[in-house]
Amino acid sequence: MEIKPAVDAFSALGHETRLAAFRLLVEIGPSGLPAGEIAARLGIVASTLSFHLSQLERAQLLRSWRVQRQIYYGLDIEGTRQLIGFLVADCCGGNPSLCGDLATVADETCC
Repeated sequence: MEIKPAVDAFSALGHETRLAAFRLLVEIGPSGLPAGEIAARLGIVASTLSFHLSQLERAQLLRSWRVQRQIYYGLDIEGTRQLIGFLVADCCGGNPSLCGDLATVADETCC
């Protein structure tokens, strides 16, 4: 991942509502939830949530799709993996004896 997409992703996650939505959808996984259910679980007005979800989607952390009249949002696995990889790529100068192999742990536990 390049710097600009990483900055966009961190910027998207830098808001309490977006971070809460992202964490919820990380827990749910790529199968996702309808936007209305996400709003209900987070206690947020649907129109406000829509703005936040679109920010996360533009940052390639979520993806959306339509099922009849509902819009679902789910984790964008590849975008999330790229962000985690960006964070840990050079951890401890690549010396796993200092910090463990975070890239492997992140890849195994994420998504």
